This record gives sequence, C-alpha cells and structure tokens, in this order.
Amino acid sequence: MDLLNNDNLKKKKTGFNILSNDSTDGHGGYGAGVMNLDNVSPVFIDPTEGEAFVDMGALHARSIVEKRIKFLPDKEKVPNGKLYWLVWVTIKIKDGKPFYAGVAGCEMTVDIEIRRGYKSLPEHVNKMDKSLKGHILVDEMDDTSKALLAKFLKEHNEQMWENSDKTLHEALAV
Repeated sequence: MDLLNNDNLKKKKTGFNILSNDSTDGHGGYGAGVMNLDNVSPVFIDPTEGEAFVDMGALHARSIVEKRIKFLPDKEKVPNGKLYWLVWVTIKIKDGKPFYAGVAGCEMTVDIEIRRGYKSLPEHVNKMDKSLKGHILVDEMDDTSKALLAKFLKEHNEQMWENSDKTLHEALAV
C-alpha cells in the first residue's frame, strides 16, 4: 500500500477550524475550553539597562530577547547570563473599567556571546496561566525590576493602574 499517493493524502487531510469570538459560547465542540490570549501581554524587564518593553513575540517564544538563543533548563550552564524578567500582564474589565488583573514574572537569563540562555518553560507556562486567572506573582523579582514594572504599568495607562487591585500596588511597592 502506497501511503504517499494522492488519494491517501486527501483522506488524511485535516484543517484548523476557524472559530469566531468566544470558543466557549456553549457549542461544546472543537476548540471549547481553549485559552484566550487576547488580553495578555508579555512585558520584558531589563534591570541592567533600566528598561521595560512589550514584545508580543514572547507568546510563541520568538521575542527579540529569545531569538537565536538555545535555552537550557540548567541555570548553572549560563553563568554569565544577563537577567531579564518576562512578566505576563493580563487586562480585564470590571464595572466597565479596564485594569491590570494578573501579573506574573518569570526569570530568564541570556548570554548573547555563547548564544545560550536559561528559562524554565514549565514555569513560564504556569505563570502565564496564573496571570490569566488574575494572580499577582512578583515575589521572586528584585526590587529594581519591581520598580521598573510599576513605572511601566503606570506610564502605559495610569487609569488602568488606578483601577487595579491594591494587591498589585502593594506587591510592586519598593
């Protein structure tokens, strides 16, 4: 039997179902329960340079920081890595007002010279999930990075910062 003939290829062909709006609108079919990433943004904190920036490529591990870098799960193998924090920021609306609902930071180090870096992929996925669920997880971040994140969030949209829960303000107070 020739598995590569055109007839067999046609039978095996499957495509993506394109669903509009909310995949959990009650139909219970394909795509039900899929995570919606429309309201999450990856914010990078670079404490060495004192800057914060959004890079949507991080949603697929294709940010400017991650490109051309082979990531290893062992931090000790990247001893000269530059520290970055990838912070998943989720925005929700309450009483018609947008606010920063979930904020969760993940450590990442990158050594551009050897093109190696450290990050824990399970941690990044879990923190993104926690952010989507409205958790504030920034305890592991250093004070400089917290201050940069707070400044970035305030300057990005002061009204969203004001509408946010006091838990976020307290967690980022240094």
